[in-house]
Amino acid sequence: MRVLFIQHDHVSPAGPIGERFESRGYSIEYLQVVPAASFGSPNVPISLPPASDFDVIVPMGSPWGVWEDDRIGNWLLPELAWLKTAHEAGIPILGICFGGQLMARTLGGGVSPAPSGEVGWTTILSDDPSLIPPGPWFQWHFDRWTLPPGATEIARSTRASQAFVQGRTLALQFHPEIVEESLRAWLLDGGMDQLLADGQDPEILMALTAKESPAASERAFALVDVFLDRVAIADPVL
Repeated sequence: MRVLFIQHDHVSPAGPIGERFESRGYSIEYLQVVPAASFGSPNVPISLPPASDFDVIVPMGSPWGVWEDDRIGNWLLPELAWLKTAHEAGIPILGICFGGQLMARTLGGGVSPAPSGEVGWTTILSDDPSLIPPGPWFQWHFDRWTLPPGATEIARSTRASQAFVQGRTLALQFHPEIVEESLRAWLLDGGMDQLLADGQDPEILMALTAKESPAASERAFALVDVFLDRVAIADPVL
């Protein structure tokens, strides 16, 4: 079994999500869209493999917006079309943050800047805690989606929809893959300015993340399990 992780930048490790796919017997392949050398000019071309080569697809986060066609359209628009083809073929898709927003737009919803960002560990309201527990989950986003027609919203916070299901796609607004090491990489690669602009203390957030990482990893493992055991085998509703 093969799973493709689409990493849109150079600081998006799969973390415990990748670990759990491996423990479930999946061979992981990675596609990095924007290399580190192109981070400042991210409108690079993309070469996507046949979606049918994979049993699961996991589009991950990004510092850019799903609505920024002018800025990243060279790869954003082909990826949206590719994900639509994959979804319609019944290939399970687990979209994480930007990846979840990609799926919202792919399936006919919308994505736009939110009135305010959401950064840090957040407990969310879930209609189905067996699928999406209340967390806390790590948030780092400044955009939000509107639900696609026919999608079932599973969870939300006071600032944004947090999860929806449509067919074999599960879209998440939060980051289940984040642990202490990945947050440190984000802060060292541009995230520090965003965090300070949000009025937060980086040392406190790092300390909270270090404390939360073991439990967060367990929640990520359980999330992969329920995705594979419930969503990935559901009827492939288009």
